[in-house]
Amino acid sequence: MYTMNGAQLIIKMLERQGVELIAGIPGGANLPLYDALFASSAIKHILCRHEQGAGFLAQGISRSTGKAAVCFATSGPGATNILTAIADAYLDSIPVVCITGQVPASLIGTDAFQEVDTYGMSIPVTKHNNLVRSVTDLLYIIPKAFELALSGRPGPVLIDVPKDIQTAMISFLKWPQPGCCLEQKPTDSSQLAMAAEMINTAKRPILCLGGGIIHAGASEAARALIEKSSIPATMTLMGLGALAADHPLSLGMLGMHAARSTNMALQHCDLFIAAGARFDDRATGKIVEFCPEARVIHMDIDPSELSKLKTAHIALAGDVKESLHALLPTLEPNGRKIWRNYIEVLQEMYPLTSPEAVVPEKPYGLILKISELLQENGFVATDVGKHQMWTAQVFPFTRPRQLLTSGGLGTMGFGLPAAIGAALAFPDRQVVLFTGDGSLQMNIQELATAVEQQVNVKIIVMNNKSLGLVRQQQNLFYQKQYFACDFQIDIDFAAIAKGFGMKAFNAEPGCNVAELLSVILTQPGPCLINVPVGVEEEVYPMVPPGASNSIMLGGCNAEKCKC
Repeated sequence: MYTMNGAQLIIKMLERQGVELIAGIPGGANLPLYDALFASSAIKHILCRHEQGAGFLAQGISRSTGKAAVCFATSGPGATNILTAIADAYLDSIPVVCITGQVPASLIGTDAFQEVDTYGMSIPVTKHNNLVRSVTDLLYIIPKAFELALSGRPGPVLIDVPKDIQTAMISFLKWPQPGCCLEQKPTDSSQLAMAAEMINTAKRPILCLGGGIIHAGASEAARALIEKSSIPATMTLMGLGALAADHPLSLGMLGMHAARSTNMALQHCDLFIAAGARFDDRATGKIVEFCPEARVIHMDIDPSELSKLKTAHIALAGDVKESLHALLPTLEPNGRKIWRNYIEVLQEMYPLTSPEAVVPEKPYGLILKISELLQENGFVATDVGKHQMWTAQVFPFTRPRQLLTSGGLGTMGFGLPAAIGAALAFPDRQVVLFTGDGSLQMNIQELATAVEQQVNVKIIVMNNKSLGLVRQQQNLFYQKQYFACDFQIDIDFAAIAKGFGMKAFNAEPGCNVAELLSVILTQPGPCLINVPVGVEEEVYPMVPPGASNSIMLGGCNAEKCKC
């Protein structure tokens, strides 16, 4: 017979789930949880400085490991603060289990101190959620939360636990089995056969690898299919790393900031195969004009995504890894020399960068220099903004889970805590964060967490003293009426970092940036470098919001191009 209170039960079951790290902040409504956590020798708690930081730190753990990660918050403002990170996890299909404290059950609905309807507010941004009504329910709810977070299309699960449930006593005879990922039903064999025939007869196919490829561990299966059938492959932002950037059949990222050659190839393909991708508007542009000549094969573990935005000629519901494995033996080897030659001509005509753009003092050069210096097994995190798109365009990602970035929600402030999470999960690996001055200020307080934990995170602040992408759109689409986008004070981020106890440097005018970057990456523990970037440096090419991907502004380096 086991006897304990609800809070102790939660911690013991988290231990049984194999949880080793929990990010959070205590408050009145979840103090019993922290009292129970104090007695745990298996779980390390990471005290963040903001609940949003705790949620993103958990995401960093989950995105880098593929496992479900856990975060804690108290009731009221603690819960509302963490919801942004939960919404971010929901849109990017990241398995996170968030446990919030709630006022005692008898006070729910009375406008008690620090009471909000966490259950109601979290419904639209979670895969599942629970308001615990009885301490005995925890025996089912906790393992089920992990099962739901990991199974099918991954996602966040929130558990709201009233304080009196945490302190209530429970006795039971047997521990429940830990929650785990459930096996999925196989894809319909007749649909697979039709898909194989469609691929075999296609003259100009393109495979699109989305985040689902990474969640499913399907990158090797995808590469085998690509190589057997000589199918060029593009990737969504969340799919970067699913195919190595230097692979001869890699087209890089598609969509709003893709290479012009990639989007042009998509306009002429006759078969578009979406694998674990959801036809996001930043990838497709104007959806009715996306791949206008192509038939569509859509494979996804979430049946609700199939034909949701673009009608699929063949819809393959199921685990994308299993679907790719099942397809492979039925595909005929095909060199597709004409199609590959055509794409090579496009790539030669429309290169993404020019030689003058890749000097270390320029954004592309800075990113590429870091790629040379970063350990082979290191991670790259970004915030949201110009630096994110520059990184997505040119960083030579070589493996799944190498990139940690906010895709669907596009949350500024994501990068620093996510980088800390990855560094805690993999303390022997390097983690580099590319951030902007605007994004860093969103969760700058987590510099303290980085120093306190002495994580191996190197922070590259690409500082253009503005909200860069906002300014770029005002430049292009709002008659250069720059408003609320330029910061009026010059912030010394190196001094701020030093104030938190972190080593930090400024890239002064005329300094050897490449040499300074090599110094940064060899520093033990967290380190920050502030690198000035010209406000006129834009992210090109660019598809205007709502336009077809065939309409791309700037970024064309072809000598004879008249675009």
